[in-house]
Amino acid sequence: MTRNKKTPGKIEQVKGAVRETLGRASGNERTTAKGRSERTKGDLRQMGKKAKDMFKH
Repeated sequence: MTRNKKTPGKIEQVKGAVRETLGRASGNERTTAKGRSERTKGDLRQMGKKAKDMFKH
């Protein structure tokens, strides 16, 4: 997987992890949940790219 394809998923994972951590630190459950969903979205995006690359080869 090239760097260009990996980047959007990784960015979402990092943003989600940061948002989740900030939400936990401040006690804001809504921010925590939003961060968790962003991180999951990034995970799914990366899994999709990996599966797509696997079928190409």
